[in-house]
Amino acid sequence: MNNKPVANELKKLLADSYVLYLKTQNYHWNVTGANFKSLHDLFQLQYEDLTLAVDEIAERIRTLGEVAPGSFKSFLELTSLEEANDNITAEQMVKDLSSSQEKILNTLKTALKVAQNAEDEATIGILVDRITTHEKNKWMLDSSI
Repeated sequence: MNNKPVANELKKLLADSYVLYLKTQNYHWNVTGANFKSLHDLFQLQYEDLTLAVDEIAERIRTLGEVAPGSFKSFLELTSLEEANDNITAEQMVKDLSSSQEKILNTLKTALKVAQNAEDEATIGILVDRITTHEKNKWMLDSSI
Protein backbone atom coordinates (compact mmCIF):
# COMPACT_ATOMS: atom_id res chain seq x y z
CA MET A 1 0.00 0.00 0.00
CA ASN A 2 1.28 3.46 -0.94
CA ASN A 3 0.69 5.58 2.16
CA LYS A 4 1.94 8.90 0.79
CA PRO A 5 -1.28 10.01 -0.97
CA VAL A 6 -3.32 9.24 2.16
CA ALA A 7 -0.81 11.00 4.40
CA ASN A 8 -0.80 14.04 2.11
CA GLU A 9 -4.58 14.35 2.39
CA LEU A 10 -4.34 13.92 6.16
CA LYS A 11 -1.82 16.78 6.28
CA LYS A 12 -4.41 19.05 4.66
CA LEU A 13 -7.00 17.81 7.14
CA LEU A 14 -4.61 18.44 10.03
CA ALA A 15 -4.05 21.99 8.82
CA ASP A 16 -7.78 22.63 8.39
CA SER A 17 -8.47 21.14 11.82
CA TYR A 18 -5.82 23.23 13.54
CA VAL A 19 -6.91 26.47 11.86
CA LEU A 20 -10.54 25.69 12.76
CA TYR A 21 -9.46 24.89 16.33
CA LEU A 22 -7.71 28.26 16.69
CA LYS A 23 -10.58 30.15 15.04
CA THR A 24 -13.18 28.47 17.24
CA GLN A 25 -11.19 29.15 20.39
CA ASN A 26 -10.73 32.78 19.34
CA TYR A 27 -14.48 33.18 18.91
CA HIS A 28 -15.08 31.42 22.23
CA TRP A 29 -12.91 34.04 23.94
CA ASN A 30 -14.35 37.03 22.10
CA VAL A 31 -18.04 36.37 21.52
CA THR A 32 -20.42 38.97 23.01
CA GLY A 33 -24.11 39.73 22.89
CA ALA A 34 -27.45 38.30 23.89
CA ASN A 35 -26.42 34.73 23.00
CA PHE A 36 -23.05 34.96 24.73
CA LYS A 37 -23.45 32.02 27.11
CA SER A 38 -24.87 29.53 24.62
CA LEU A 39 -22.33 30.43 21.90
CA HIS A 40 -19.44 30.55 24.37
CA ASP A 41 -20.35 27.02 25.50
CA LEU A 42 -20.96 25.72 21.95
CA PHE A 43 -17.64 27.08 20.72
CA GLN A 44 -15.88 25.48 23.69
CA LEU A 45 -17.37 22.06 22.96
CA GLN A 46 -16.25 22.33 19.35
CA TYR A 47 -12.69 23.49 20.01
CA GLU A 48 -12.20 20.86 22.72
CA ASP A 49 -13.20 18.17 20.20
CA LEU A 50 -10.72 19.60 17.72
CA THR A 51 -7.96 19.43 20.35
CA LEU A 52 -8.30 15.66 20.38
CA ALA A 53 -8.81 15.42 16.63
CA VAL A 54 -5.57 17.18 15.68
CA ASP A 55 -3.61 14.74 17.83
CA GLU A 56 -5.35 11.72 16.32
CA ILE A 57 -4.81 12.99 12.76
CA ALA A 58 -1.14 13.84 13.37
CA GLU A 59 -0.51 10.43 14.92
CA ARG A 60 -2.15 8.72 11.93
CA ILE A 61 0.17 10.66 9.60
CA ARG A 62 3.12 9.41 11.65
CA THR A 63 1.74 5.85 11.60
CA LEU A 64 1.74 6.09 7.81
CA GLY A 65 5.45 6.93 7.92
CA GLU A 66 5.25 10.62 7.15
CA VAL A 67 6.16 13.70 9.18
CA ALA A 68 3.16 15.60 10.52
CA PRO A 69 3.25 19.35 9.86
CA GLY A 70 3.34 21.33 13.08
CA SER A 71 3.96 25.01 12.40
CA PHE A 72 1.62 27.88 11.70
CA LYS A 73 3.50 28.46 8.45
CA SER A 74 2.89 24.86 7.34
CA PHE A 75 -0.74 24.95 8.38
CA LEU A 76 -1.40 28.20 6.51
CA GLU A 77 0.19 26.73 3.38
CA LEU A 78 -1.95 23.57 3.57
CA THR A 79 -5.32 24.81 4.85
CA SER A 80 -8.42 25.59 2.83
CA LEU A 81 -9.72 27.83 5.65
CA GLU A 82 -9.31 31.52 6.30
CA GLU A 83 -7.97 32.71 9.63
CA ALA A 84 -10.38 34.22 12.15
CA ASN A 85 -11.56 37.79 11.86
CA ASP A 86 -11.02 39.50 15.21
CA ASN A 87 -13.69 42.19 14.79
CA ILE A 88 -16.99 40.56 13.92
CA THR A 89 -20.37 40.09 15.57
CA ALA A 90 -21.55 36.88 17.22
CA GLU A 91 -23.77 36.10 14.23
CA GLN A 92 -20.86 36.61 11.84
CA MET A 93 -18.75 34.28 14.00
CA VAL A 94 -21.40 31.57 13.75
CA LYS A 95 -21.68 32.01 9.97
CA ASP A 96 -17.88 31.93 9.60
CA LEU A 97 -17.61 28.76 11.65
CA SER A 98 -20.43 27.13 9.67
CA SER A 99 -18.65 27.98 6.42
CA SER A 100 -15.42 26.58 7.85
CA GLN A 101 -17.24 23.38 8.82
CA GLU A 102 -18.40 23.05 5.21
CA LYS A 103 -14.85 23.50 3.93
CA ILE A 104 -13.41 20.94 6.32
CA LEU A 105 -16.15 18.51 5.27
CA ASN A 106 -14.94 18.92 1.68
CA THR A 107 -11.38 18.18 2.81
CA LEU A 108 -12.61 15.13 4.72
CA LYS A 109 -14.58 13.77 1.77
CA THR A 110 -11.58 14.12 -0.55
CA ALA A 111 -9.35 12.39 2.01
CA LEU A 112 -11.95 9.63 2.40
CA LYS A 113 -11.91 8.88 -1.34
CA VAL A 114 -8.12 8.64 -1.31
CA ALA A 115 -8.16 6.38 1.76
CA GLN A 116 -10.84 4.18 0.18
CA ASN A 117 -8.77 3.85 -3.01
CA ALA A 118 -5.79 2.84 -0.85
CA GLU A 119 -7.97 0.40 1.12
CA ASP A 120 -6.73 2.05 4.33
CA GLU A 121 -9.42 0.92 6.75
CA ALA A 122 -7.89 2.61 9.82
CA THR A 123 -7.82 6.01 8.13
CA ILE A 124 -11.31 5.45 6.70
CA GLY A 125 -12.61 4.91 10.24
CA ILE A 126 -11.04 8.13 11.50
CA LEU A 127 -12.39 10.10 8.55
CA VAL A 128 -15.94 8.75 8.84
CA ASP A 129 -15.97 9.67 12.54
CA ARG A 130 -14.72 13.19 11.74
CA ILE A 131 -17.33 13.63 8.99
CA THR A 132 -20.06 12.71 11.47
CA THR A 133 -18.72 15.21 14.01
CA HIS A 134 -18.34 18.07 11.53
CA GLU A 135 -21.79 17.51 10.03
CA LYS A 136 -23.25 17.73 13.54
CA ASN A 137 -21.17 20.82 14.36
CA LYS A 138 -22.35 22.55 11.18
CA TRP A 139 -25.97 21.69 12.00
CA MET A 140 -25.58 23.09 15.54
CA LEU A 141 -24.03 26.30 14.22
CA ASP A 142 -26.67 26.72 11.50
CA SER A 143 -29.39 26.17 14.11
CA SER A 144 -27.90 28.97 16.23
CA ILE A 145 -28.50 31.68 13.63
